[in-house]
Amino acid sequence: METRFKNLIEVTRQFSDEETCWNHLESLRWAGKIVCPFCNGLEYYKFNNSHTYKCKDCKKKFNAKIGTIFENTKIPLSKWFVSIYIATSHKKGISSLQLSRDVGVTQKTAWFILHRIREMLRAKAPRMLAGTVEIDETYVGGKNPNKHKNLRTFAVGISDKTPVFAIVHRGGNVWNKPVPKANEENILPLITNSISKDVRIISDKSEIYGELYQEYNHETVNHDKGEYVRGDMHTNTIEGYFGLLKRGIYGIYHSVSPKHLSRYCDEFAYRYNVRKGTEEGKFNYAFLTCNSRLKYKDLTKN
Repeated sequence: METRFKNLIEVTRQFSDEETCWNHLESLRWAGKIVCPFCNGLEYYKFNNSHTYKCKDCKKKFNAKIGTIFENTKIPLSKWFVSIYIATSHKKGISSLQLSRDVGVTQKTAWFILHRIREMLRAKAPRMLAGTVEIDETYVGGKNPNKHKNLRTFAVGISDKTPVFAIVHRGGNVWNKPVPKANEENILPLITNSISKDVRIISDKSEIYGELYQEYNHETVNHDKGEYVRGDMHTNTIEGYFGLLKRGIYGIYHSVSPKHLSRYCDEFAYRYNVRKGTEEGKFNYAFLTCNSRLKYKDLTKN
C-alpha cells in the first residue's frame, strides 16, 4: 500500500480509519504473502468482512497483530500509528504525559505504548565491516538534589550514574548499550564481538581501550592534554550523538531509571540511524521490526 505524508496532519488524515490502518499493517508485515505466525503456514481461510484468517495447517485463527507490539491491544491502530510517527520523527522524543494528551489516552497507557514502540526499535549489535568507527562512553543519571530522598547517594561525580557505551560508524549508524561499569571487562567484549579487525577505531585515551592496539588499527586523541582533533582523528561524531541522547533524556523525560535506560538508548539510536530518511520512510521502516511483543507485567517486574 502506497503512502504519502510529510507531517503529522497528513499522517492523521492518511490513517483516519481502522480499515486503512489494518491494510497498511498487513502490507508492511506480510508484503502480499500472508504467513501464519504460529506455524508459518501459507494456506489459509479468510473470514468475510474482517482481517482475521484461519490457518489450514495448524487450524488457528490469526491476524497481522499476532506476535507484534499490537497484539491484544484495545487501543485503535489509528492512535498507535500517530504515536509511532511522533516517536520516530521527533528529534528528542515525547513524554508519556504529552502523548497522553495528544492521542487521548491515560498517562499510564501512553507510557506503555511508548515502551512497546521502543521494543520494536530495539537495535541488534552492529557489524562494522569497513571504514572508521568512533567509540566512547558517557554517564547518564539524575543529579542528587533532584532525586527522591530515598534514591539519593552520598557519592559524588559519576559513581551514581549509569555508563552508556557507544559505537558510531562515521557517516553511518550508531549502536549504544548501558553497561554495569565502564571497564575493560564489560566494554572490550562488546568491541571484539561487534567490530571486525579491519576497521579503524578512534577513541580517547581512556585506559579501557589500552589493549585494542594489539588487534585493531586503534588511534587516539588525548582530551586530558586539550587535544580534540588531529587531522581526521577525533571523537566529535560520537560526542554529538551523546549530546542528543542527554538533551533528550534530561529535557523531555527529565530522568530515566537504570532498569529502562536501554530502551531509551534504543529509541535515540533508531532516530539517529534513520535521520537521513523521509518522514514516511522512517515511519514505515519501524514496522519492519514490530514482530516483538512486550507485556506490561514483564515491563514492570523487578
